[in-house]
Formats: sequence, structure tokens, C-alpha cells
Amino acid sequence: MFPGPRKLGHMSAAPVEESERRSGPLLDHLARRMRLRSESVLAPLGLRPRHLVALTVLRDAGGISQQALAGTLQIDSTNVVGLLNDLEADGLAERRRSPEDRRRHEVRLTEAGTKRLREAECALAGAEEEVLGALAPGERDLLYDLLRRATQGRSSTCGEVIAEGGPGAC
Repeated sequence: MFPGPRKLGHMSAAPVEESERRSGPLLDHLARRMRLRSESVLAPLGLRPRHLVALTVLRDAGGISQQALAGTLQIDSTNVVGLLNDLEADGLAERRRSPEDRRRHEVRLTEAGTKRLREAECALAGAEEEVLGALAPGERDLLYDLLRRATQGRSSTCGEVIAEGGPGAC
């Protein structure tokens, strides 16, 4: 699936055929490696990746309605209930009725949740170091910037790229 390893720097890189230059399979492979390593470092902390994402959103929001959390996480509100049940059972998050609207629940990160999130982020930094160890720090920064930009950009179909006279023919 992947052409042989291509080292940069002290070893010469073998030429890559244009038809082999597809990022999707490489990103999928890298994401799979990162996901497996992340799961293994989060498990001792009693967390799964979905817990980590929710804790991060709660930290960044400083408090959010349960419905808004479901929207931010792009998951069904029923699944958010299960996720929050997990976090509350471990004392990492708390739900309270909104004083403005008693039908709504506000969700906040607890002090224990903040501490566990910091521990998880440290563990994940180590996992990322292992997975991306072949890249120099500047290359990791560039990769992050490129991935961040790609996730925020408008996606185009191959046909749209060709119609606009884009790079090469898909």
C-alpha cells in the first residue's frame, strides 16, 4: 500500500511516482498509529479518546450546556448522556441545572477533571513523540500547521480542482 520508506536528510529519498503521491493513505496510517498509542497511554488514566475530547471542550468552554456540548462534539445527545455519566462517575465533570432554564443542564469540568486532563496531555505528548519521532521539531510544527489549515479549509472534489485548472489531473 505504501511505497518503501523515504528518508529525508542524511539518506537520499527514492523518487515517488506521481500516482503514489496520495496523502490519504499516509494520514490514515499515521492516525491509526497515533490512535493506538494514544489509547494505550490514556487507559491507565481511565480515559478513552472521546473522554479526552470532551474534557478539552469543557476546559476551553469554561462551562457549556449539555446540548451545546453534543453539538460541539457532533454526537447525538443520547450519547453525550453516556459520556457525561462516565465523566461524572469519575468525578471529572459535573452537570447542574441551569438557573436560567431548569430544563437545561450546564456541564463543567471539576478540579479533578482539570488535573486528569493535564496528566492525559502529558501522556499524549510522550505518545506523539514516539509516533512522530522521525520528524524534527520544526517539521512537527509545520505538520501541525498544515493539518490545522486543512481541517479548516473548504474541501474540493477532484472534478472541481480540474475545472479550476488546479494542479495536475486527479
